[in-house]
Amino acid sequence: MSKYLLIESRDPFDSNDTRFCCDLARQLAAANNEVTVFLVQNGVLPARAGARLGDLATLAGAGVSVLADSFSLKERGIDAGNLSSGITAAPLDVILDALAEGTQVIWH
Repeated sequence: MSKYLLIESRDPFDSNDTRFCCDLARQLAAANNEVTVFLVQNGVLPARAGARLGDLATLAGAGVSVLADSFSLKERGIDAGNLSSGITAAPLDVILDALAEGTQVIWH
């Protein structure tokens, strides 16, 4: 089993290619890998409670962890306590720790 961290920085309301990240995350999880999707920059916009989650909604059921960068949330005025179910706020340190552990990291 391998570990993967997929970093999504794009807003799915603005970019049509964000589905790639969610599809890849589901495929990797289905192959018994440990997968985390980390939302940064405008990628945090669908993390808000009440927002149209799209593909993000299916990730938790597929065994994928979804984290949202706490700085990106704050920068956009999104309260970390007001995230959709299954999405957790986390610091960017998660990325550094993953790199140090040898996790495969893909930035989209």
